[in-house]
Formats: sequence, C-alpha cells, structure tokens
Amino acid sequence: QVQLVESGGGLVQAGDSLRLSCAASGRTFSRYAMGWFRQAPGEEREFVAGINWNDRSTYYADSVKGRFTISRDGAKNTVYLQMNSLKPEDTAVYYCAASSTGVAGPGTFYPYWGQGTQVTVSS
Repeated sequence: QVQLVESGGGLVQAGDSLRLSCAASGRTFSRYAMGWFRQAPGEEREFVAGINWNDRSTYYADSVKGRFTISRDGAKNTVYLQMNSLKPEDTAVYYCAASSTGVAGPGTFYPYWGQGTQVTVSS
C-alpha cells in the first residue's frame, strides 16, 4: 500500500512558477512509478507527467513539455512537479498517483491516488 499527500498548490499569475510535492508513505516507494494528473472543472482527468522507478525515464503531455519537470527524491519519499511559465489553461486540481508496474506512462494503471491540490492561474 502507498499513501500519497500532495501540497504546493495555490493561486498564481500567468508566467509564474509553482512546485508541487507529493509525499508518499510505504517502504517500497522507490519501486513505484509516479505520475501527475490534473482535472479541470467539467473536464476529464488527464495525464501530465510521469517518472519510472528504475531508470528515471520521464514522460510528459505535449501541453506541458518544456514547461513542467517531474523529479523524485527517494530519500524523502517525495515526487515533485516543477511548473514554469504557467498559463490560465493549467488551472486544475493536480493529483499524484503511483503504480507498481514501474513504468509511468499515460496508459499505465495507477491504483494509488492522492487527494489533490488546487492550482489556479490568473491571466
């Protein structure tokens, strides 16, 4: 079992940066693929970024490539999402997710989810 708690959301202006954190509990955190998803009001939840547990390969949605960076710190059992050059269309609830499959792509099944953190970007 893995429990996930997100933090770092807030209200920012377009062009600003935010760093989201996801703290994970569980002794085998280092062996889980980790992903970030987001859901805007009235929209489906969408994949944002993911990072494999073994080779640290990363995956990004086209809409965030070049602006967002996912990383993980095994010593702190934490995964981060650095978000730069934020746009109003990035406004959403951001969720952290974990998968024991090891591969953090958009099609991976993620059975473990955090409660979400709100990101609001004003124009």
